[in-house]
Amino acid sequence: MAKAIKLSDGLVTDATTHGKAQHRSAPRQIEYWARIGKIADENPNLTLGFVKDILTGLEEAEAGDVTEYQFG
Repeated sequence: MAKAIKLSDGLVTDATTHGKAQHRSAPRQIEYWARIGKIADENPNLTLGFVKDILTGLEEAEAGDVTEYQFG
């Protein structure tokens, strides 16, 4: 069960602006940032671009948008 939490007006404004650009609601944008931040905290040697690519790949796999890699 989700509990209500207080967020700064600045964070909500930023999330609204960035979320619109990414077609996400402000809460979804904040969740996205939290997910990225958690992954970065747990894996400090990974670049932000690499983390985003991994998340994109996971979403593509979830949607069935994958092809088998052919070596050679």
